[in-house]
Amino acid sequence: MARTASIQRKTAETEIELSLDLDGGGNAAIETGIGFFDHMLTLLARHSLIDITVKARGDLHVDFHHTVEDVGICLGRGLAQALGDKTGIARYGDRTLPMEETLVTSALDLSGRAWFVFRVEFPTTKIGDFDVELVDTFWQAVAANALMNLHMVLHYGGNSHHIAEALFKSAARALRDAVAVDPRQAGIPSSKGTL
Repeated sequence: MARTASIQRKTAETEIELSLDLDGGGNAAIETGIGFFDHMLTLLARHSLIDITVKARGDLHVDFHHTVEDVGICLGRGLAQALGDKTGIARYGDRTLPMEETLVTSALDLSGRAWFVFRVEFPTTKIGDFDVELVDTFWQAVAANALMNLHMVLHYGGNSHHIAEALFKSAARALRDAVAVDPRQAGIPSSKGTL
């Protein structure tokens, strides 16, 4: 059975089309109008091995907030849709990942319950024209709409670009592990019988 999703979201502020394939090869076709965000989403696809396509038009003349948040909402909903009842998945994933002077950890549980912890402080407020607070905004939206626990921790680091990139890559690797089908896992990976 294909583990795919297609999500559309249209508001007065944004119009987004997103599709994904959990069993892809990490292919990305990303068009948000925000260069740094496109780069992060491309890395997310590449390191999770989830094929992701995003076409987003937003009120970028205001700022990037609505577009980034709404893409997060769509990605979270897409993950939830593609996972279905979660039969056979590993469920948990975590990755501590270095990037130059930076070390981060992302840990997640596809539990059906949303929780988000972001223990990250950036040394600057912007990466180019991208507000660093939008990294938090994006992942909060993903966690809430995928109904997953997601904890992101910066152990140390001094470069905002490296910190953001390490967070996206570590979350991608954690997702890659969590959505994987474990042939030894019969049914739903919970003693409750449902997630």
